Amino acid sequence: ELARAIAQAVRTRGGRALVVGGYVRDAVLGRPSKDLDLEVFGLPVDDLKALLGQFGTINTVGESFTVFKVQGLDVSLPRRESKVGRGHKGFEVHGDPALPFHEAARRRDFTINAIGWDPLTDEYLDPHGGRDDLQRRVLRMVDARTFGEDSLRVLRALQFAARFDCRVDEDTARVCRETPLDDLPAERIWGEVEKLLLRAPRPSIGLHLGRDLAVVSRLWPTLEALASCPQDAEWHPEGDVWTHTCMVVDEAATRKAPFTYPEQVALMLGALLHDVGKPLVTIEVDGRIKSPGHEGEGVPLAEALLDGWQVHTLDGYPVRQQVLALVAWHMLPGAWWKATEPVSDGAFRRLARKVDMVLLARLSEADCN
Repeated sequence: ELARAIAQAVRTRGGRALVVGGYVRDAVLGRPSKDLDLEVFGLPVDDLKALLGQFGTINTVGESFTVFKVQGLDVSLPRRESKVGRGHKGFEVHGDPALPFHEAARRRDFTINAIGWDPLTDEYLDPHGGRDDLQRRVLRMVDARTFGEDSLRVLRALQFAARFDCRVDEDTARVCRETPLDDLPAERIWGEVEKLLLRAPRPSIGLHLGRDLAVVSRLWPTLEALASCPQDAEWHPEGDVWTHTCMVVDEAATRKAPFTYPEQVALMLGALLHDVGKPLVTIEVDGRIKSPGHEGEGVPLAEALLDGWQVHTLDGYPVRQQVLALVAWHMLPGAWWKATEPVSDGAFRRLARKVDMVLLARLSEADCN
């Protein structure tokens, strides 16, 4: 309703306000969305600011371009961008109220995010074919000339593919493979990994895409090593450790619901990292493949990955501590279940001081299934 009211006020002054970005994409898919952004065309910045003042306190973000925050709503001018330095922040951005929508949408990463919607007329503006791509479940870059200028878009491809069950078209995949990833800060990398693990019904879609686009080999060689690590066919008919890990992550994703968000993060990271030690210790003995002690060997490897992502605590919850404990003890529930003698109450109590027992049980279920 706030967006409609602002759009109506903009129209009375000769401009046009369009809802843009993820809200429109989610609406086309019939999904709820929390974030709603407005882009205002045809009004100078000073006129827009004066207009928005009627709707509440305004917080202004940006220098050369302007985003106004009003009652939790982001309202901005259409922008022109030019690459001036390395990294996803190495852009010179200027607001331009005279910019046509098809040009403003060209700065978006994928066509599915380049759709506009008029909240007054219910009209969709879709100059780059985003709705067709959503229907076909295709992830396609908007502009091949500029897509690779922002390396974060390669990681966004992974989480979008997983969240919306999309395949990446070959031209986009080629540009992703050619885009250097050495300029990405840790917090931005983790932001995309977090969305992949926590927002996707099947995170494995994005993980497999990450290997296909050489993201895993370039950023996380510890995880890439899982793909060349065999497992005993009797216990793991699904194949190598990478295949197994992706399946465990998908299983864990079905078990997130009872937990708080920080606990969910710990569970999903535990699923992703539980077997990272296997490539270090896997051997063949009498024709059988074994990985003795892989739990302990995996802890420092998992710790190094968490360092790279700068994962520590979340809302006061010790995510890092729990992930490392899950890696260290993920084999114990199975061992106790197969024990010939009953496990003592004291053993349970000692373990409970080291790891969240319910998280451990859920990870063990995901691992077994």
